[in-house]
Parts: sequence; C-alpha cells; structure tokens
Amino acid sequence: MVVHCAGIQDRDGAKLVCERLKGRFARLRLLWADGAYAGELVAWVQCFAGWVLEIVKRPEGAKGFVLLPRRWVVERTFAWLMKCRRLCRDYEETTRSSEAWIQLAMIQVMAKRLARTDGKAQAQTA
Repeated sequence: MVVHCAGIQDRDGAKLVCERLKGRFARLRLLWADGAYAGELVAWVQCFAGWVLEIVKRPEGAKGFVLLPRRWVVERTFAWLMKCRRLCRDYEETTRSSEAWIQLAMIQVMAKRLARTDGKAQAQTA
C-alpha cells in the first residue's frame, strides 16, 4: 500500500505502488486498473516486473450505472475502510501516518473476519 500526496498523477502513483510490490509477492502476476491507468503504464508494468496490467473498461455505449468486473473489490475495500472513523476525514500530517492508519483499519477488519470464522469452526466441532 502506498499513500501519496494529491499532486501526484494516478499513473505516476501506480509506479510507486508497483515499486513497493516488486519482490514482496512471488505469486503476483495480474493487476487490474481502471481506464485512468491505460497507456504506457501497461507496457511499463510488463517491462518492470513481468506482470500483466489489465484495464477494466466500461462497455462502449453504456449509459448510467454499469457493474464493472473486479471494480467491486476496490469499492468494497473502500467501504470497509470508511467504517474506521479516523479515515473518514483527512486528519493526517504525513503520508506515512495515513498509511499506518489504513494498515490498522485493515488489521481490524481481518481480525474480526478471522474471529468470526474461528467461532463458526468451533461451534461446528462442538
């Protein structure tokens, strides 16, 4: 995860994310992005790390709301993060502080999910 200032273009920010990811996740092969990331970034990602950057595009001629493949994953994650009151507003002075609060919020989400799953497993074995 990378948090950067609003003055950085999305495509440039994507390069920062890829630089942090490289070497950390051996099984990573495919990235999804929306149309803002199309263009030379696709080739850069392939050359930089050997990953495929797949652009999820809106169907041509579509009007109104259209459910895009894989886009719901991002939106769902943002919804989970917004449950953390601290993240609903931008109170942070530094991007490192923002990254830390996002990590804490996701740890809380995952801990709750694991506890709920563990409780179901214990109830079934009893």
